[in-house]
Amino acid sequence: MKNEKEPSPFAVLWGWAKGYHAAFAGAVVLAVLGVACGMGPYFCVAAILRLLLNGGSLSECLLWCLVALIGYAGKALFSTLSTVLSHTATYHTLRQVRKRLLAKLSRVPMGTILDTPSGQYKTTIVDRVEGMEPTLAHLIPEMTSNILVPLAIAVYIFVLDWRMGIASLVTTVAGMAIASQSGKTYAVRWQGAVEVGQRMANAIVEYVGGIQVVKAFSQSAGSYRRYSDAVRENAQYYVDWMTDNQKYMASMQAIVPSVLLPVLPVGLLLWSGGTLETSVFLTVIILTLGLTGPLLAAMTFVDELAVVGTNVGEISGILDAPELERPVREAVLDGASISLDHVSFTYKEESGEVLHDISLKIMPGTVTALVGPSGSGKSTIAKLIAGFWDVSGGRITFGGADLRSIPMEQFNRQIAYVSQDNYLFDRTVRENIRMGRPDATDEEVERAAEEAGCGAFIRGLDRGYDTVCGGGGGHLSGGEKQRISIARAMLKDAPVIILDEATASIDPENEAVIQKAISRLTKGKTLIVIAHRLSTITDADQIVVVEDGRIAGLGRQEELLKTCPLYAKMWEAHLDFRDREE
Repeated sequence: MKNEKEPSPFAVLWGWAKGYHAAFAGAVVLAVLGVACGMGPYFCVAAILRLLLNGGSLSECLLWCLVALIGYAGKALFSTLSTVLSHTATYHTLRQVRKRLLAKLSRVPMGTILDTPSGQYKTTIVDRVEGMEPTLAHLIPEMTSNILVPLAIAVYIFVLDWRMGIASLVTTVAGMAIASQSGKTYAVRWQGAVEVGQRMANAIVEYVGGIQVVKAFSQSAGSYRRYSDAVRENAQYYVDWMTDNQKYMASMQAIVPSVLLPVLPVGLLLWSGGTLETSVFLTVIILTLGLTGPLLAAMTFVDELAVVGTNVGEISGILDAPELERPVREAVLDGASISLDHVSFTYKEESGEVLHDISLKIMPGTVTALVGPSGSGKSTIAKLIAGFWDVSGGRITFGGADLRSIPMEQFNRQIAYVSQDNYLFDRTVRENIRMGRPDATDEEVERAAEEAGCGAFIRGLDRGYDTVCGGGGGHLSGGEKQRISIARAMLKDAPVIILDEATASIDPENEAVIQKAISRLTKGKTLIVIAHRLSTITDADQIVVVEDGRIAGLGRQEELLKTCPLYAKMWEAHLDFRDREE
């Protein structure tokens, strides 16, 4: 079976603009009319010269002057209307593309997002999408019109005299031939520019994101050097590229407008030989003077032609990424039991399997604790249960249904996930809590905050619930952010709560408050908890000991102390640490 031919970047781009095709077509028509009106005065001048040579009257000449004036006015009017129409359609298209990108990120496996530097997503969603604006808003209408109208004029010159037609195209062909030498490497050069730009963006994001660590450990010199090297590499790349490119473009811009160099001697030779009429000669001179302006304007869009493939490719890389396979129709769930049946999981093929043959049952209303050394796979198990990834082998069921048969929106209603680094958006405290249930009233939001133990500190903020949290919750302390995250989970009121080391980075004073909030949050619900302090999970209905991606022990506290050497060792280490703290 033959492989289907991949669509061209322009076909993909045109597909993204579906719904606005009529607007873009209208913009092209208006742009053609605008350029045609702009060429009108050249025809008027040629007509006036013919009248002067043939003894025409002043009124006839003034009439052509009026037509020229109308041409200038028409150019301004049609060009403006074309620009407005194309830009309106373009920004609607870019808005749709960005919405599709963000919607796509919610459907791809969490690993896809985590494995991609945040600077790269920023570059794609912001810069690459914005980079399509010249293509859609300018290249489609303006380049099209700036090629079609001169082409029509060239045909007209050939109709007047084919010899002069050839002469009028000599410099254009020569200039384009020279410019094409630059175009041969443009796509490769642009791809290189994209890569160095991404390295710079990643270095900037890393430097700014880690500025606290940089200052705390006096690493500013080395960290800044990496940042500055990336910026310098980016700048030098463009300097080298433009230096190499300039000789071609400067030659083209000098040669193409020199259209009279072949037209005048050829015309004079033909005129002196009596094979070219004076009026035709003068008409050709006038028209060729206006011929190169639109062509040079069209040439300014050559760069856009070369970068379309890269921009579309990057955007398509996200839009075409494999998704978590989920149906649309809601599944029939029988309760809220969770079962892992011989589950294995691999983040990347080259990294090898990280979970091996995990089988586990979690009954509704019970507390299940996942413990084990760092990197053992306990967080991976929790995130697989939360539906962040699809399993590589085996299956996970919820309410008797395979997770892959439950629509994402339906399953998300069943799970509340709280980690040690929950993200707060740069919105008000009230809006951040309300994300747990968007239709919640202000009273319900405040009730959840009180239950999470954060009502008092929220009321103490400058603007109370209307205080803006800052990017990532940067205006709040770690304990405050965690309590707001718990309030958000309380408001969601999901039957299953997953706590992924939710108190790992909290000071003891705040931990006591948060533990009380968690107790209220999880009352009567299924709780899956990853705990770094074993004393907090001694009453769990079952404790799952994970080691090297396998279950090393399963049972209650007393049972594991007798049957699981790893758990016994961890418990002893925990008691020693607690004694030292006291």
